Amino acid sequence: MDTVLFFGFAGAYTALLIWAVALATRHGWATPANLPLLVLAGLVYDNLIIASGRYIGEGPLLEALSHGRFWLHAFLTPLLVIWSWHAVRRAGVRWAARRWAALAAVLITAALIAFELITVTANLHLAARVEYGVLSYSDSAPPPGPPPMVLVVAAALIFAGFVLWRRQRWIWLLVGAVLMAVGSGVPLPLESGAVTNLFELVLLVSVLATKAWQDAAELRGPTA
Repeated sequence: MDTVLFFGFAGAYTALLIWAVALATRHGWATPANLPLLVLAGLVYDNLIIASGRYIGEGPLLEALSHGRFWLHAFLTPLLVIWSWHAVRRAGVRWAARRWAALAAVLITAALIAFELITVTANLHLAARVEYGVLSYSDSAPPPGPPPMVLVVAAALIFAGFVLWRRQRWIWLLVGAVLMAVGSGVPLPLESGAVTNLFELVLLVSVLATKAWQDAAELRGPTA
């Protein structure tokens, strides 16, 4: 069942990626608003590798492909901090338009990437495991508790969601970010290791919907 779910997630992220490319083609590529496109590409890869594990089989190939999942996560997920700052700037918040705010977003993102590389990927030791019919390679000694990098990214998205709700009356980024934070932290009584990934999908839908809504708002005119 989980294999089907992971293939389904890969298909859903592919659809979102196509939507993101269409939005970028229509509204311009040279903008931080398009950073979710990179995150979506990484999630397509991540879910495809997990879903295909049982067909690739245990061995060096699947292990190498699985290493790629962790490297992409380390480099791409923190980019949502920059995207969060830019979404706040697009909402017309004055302090977000200042140079120090952009610099702070870039420095936080760089620090998160460096932290993830040093604490996770640099000493990553993968071990094969089968869970609910899915063969994958995961960290043989995962750190306890939620990953700090993910917590900071979630905080940035929740903050941006709150600002957009108050400033532009757009609540869906906040809803998606809160659901992601709550859903990831609450264990579900389900015989599946994939269902909790649904909250991640909800978050990315809310992120891309926010991007599309802000694109349309800019065409309508400046925010009051």
